[in-house]
Amino acid sequence: MSASPPPATPAPAAPLRRTALHAFHVRHGGHLVPFSGWEMPLYYSSILAEHRAVRSGVGLFDVSHMGLLTVEGARAAALLSRRTTANVEAESPSQVRYTFLLESTGAIVDDLLITRTDTGAELARSYLVVPNAGRADEIEEILRQHRLPDTTITRWNPRLSLLAVQGPGSRALLESTFGWQLAELPFYHARRFPLGTGSDGTERAGRLGLAVPTDLDDGAFVSRTGYTGELGYELLVKSEAADALAERIVAAGAVPAGLGARDSLRLEKGFLLSGQDFHRDHTPIQAGQERFVTFDHAFVGRPPLEKEVADGPAVRLVGLEVTAEGAIPRHGTPVHAGGASVAEVTSGGLSPGLGHGIALAYLPRELARPEAAVALEIRGREVPARVVPLPFVKASRTRT
Repeated sequence: MSASPPPATPAPAAPLRRTALHAFHVRHGGHLVPFSGWEMPLYYSSILAEHRAVRSGVGLFDVSHMGLLTVEGARAAALLSRRTTANVEAESPSQVRYTFLLESTGAIVDDLLITRTDTGAELARSYLVVPNAGRADEIEEILRQHRLPDTTITRWNPRLSLLAVQGPGSRALLESTFGWQLAELPFYHARRFPLGTGSDGTERAGRLGLAVPTDLDDGAFVSRTGYTGELGYELLVKSEAADALAERIVAAGAVPAGLGARDSLRLEKGFLLSGQDFHRDHTPIQAGQERFVTFDHAFVGRPPLEKEVADGPAVRLVGLEVTAEGAIPRHGTPVHAGGASVAEVTSGGLSPGLGHGIALAYLPRELARPEAAVALEIRGREVPARVVPLPFVKASRTRT
């Protein structure tokens, strides 16, 4: 009788990647944790303090772990239009689009930001595509599989870094620190701004177009975007400039903020989190994101979405408020109605702005209406909750 083979040795875990701001995080006391294959700060001082800093002043986030891709070529726009819910071919120079890449079933693979970076004078189109950290490799591979030979796809991690400066004081801080003129930069648009001191007034107002990486030698590509619900900007720079740039922004008054505050800020606004609020299991229609789906072009996943719009989704993402003291819902918390389990919380936590628990969950359509009563199973007991409109905390950012 032959001996049993020895048990297989598990493969060692891949080492965590670090952004160019790792030393900055350490210097400022960041509590570092694994996140989507990266070592990232969960918080520096406290999640609550950093959350409040962004709502009332300015916070600085390192978001360099997000995928950083350029897609360029005569048919780059056609590729991105075919693979996302945005008609990218209609996107104007400097415009940024929030969109979804779908399965053929209509389920969300990931949400993306797509920025048109050419000036409009060139024959070829150029785009900056930013997927989530945990999906970046997959999104890059999908785009490569569907591209035509005239389209070039380049991954810029870790050569480029992305910093998010967020909060009602963000514009004033950046203008006073760098001399930029940001008032003319519209919401969800981007321009190239100089980081040096010898630039003329035209450059200080921002320049259309971006050639990566040469235009970032002494400059930043600044987009009027962010995921906090506040006035904010995201700065794409060369990684060798990122640490000094972050220190300069903090010296001007920004508070370093980590993943914890980023999560509580986006949850208060009802913004989706990849891997929690969708995971190849829900469509944009079910997630209440119809405004980011344009049916004026052919895209993978369109027919199921059209049917879902016509028939009505079977489930709908809703906001839940829990006012019982100490009852904080978390991802996976069971949701009950009529004595039966009907869903699980996808995202949940304490709202610093409201002072009580909030959550997102996909409920059957008969329950997905304001003021509908459900119960959450928290620590073995049922706690009453009610359906409320999103966002939980109303918008305060300037959109003009």
